[in-house]
Amino acid sequence: MAISRPRDVEEDERCMALALREAQRALAEGEVPVGAVIVAAGAVIARAHNQVVTLRDPTAHAEILAVTQAAAALENERLVGATLYVSLEPCAMCAGALVLARVARVVYGAADAKAGACGSVLDVLGCSGLNHHPRVTAGVMAGAAAALLREFFRSRRRGSK
Repeated sequence: MAISRPRDVEEDERCMALALREAQRALAEGEVPVGAVIVAAGAVIARAHNQVVTLRDPTAHAEILAVTQAAAALENERLVGATLYVSLEPCAMCAGALVLARVARVVYGAADAKAGACGSVLDVLGCSGLNHHPRVTAGVMAGAAAALLREFFRSRRRGSK
């Protein structure tokens, strides 16, 4: 996996802040707080948050919903040149979709030690057998993203007692 250093840290943080706002929306809806934003040609073309419970759809991850919106906005299934900002490291399903959509760059906040597929558990984006390899920037605003996840899972544990 090729991990790049942000060329423009301020831009990455600005866009990640938008993804974190989406994650907060997910939290407010009782969803795992993951948010995603897709930027192309300097403009936000998609924003989404997890809606697995709301839509009763195991594929309704923030990344998948954002990719669908971005493809509609660009009227193209290929998101060439686009950057995905997501608060949590994508899972294997989402990483696969990012490869198929030809997303140029993936920027994520918190690593996912249980299901991360951008280097933590698996490295789908760096798999040599695939024909597209998005650049990856990890750890942008990771503390804020991890704090939302901790808040969500702490409230779930309290509720189950």
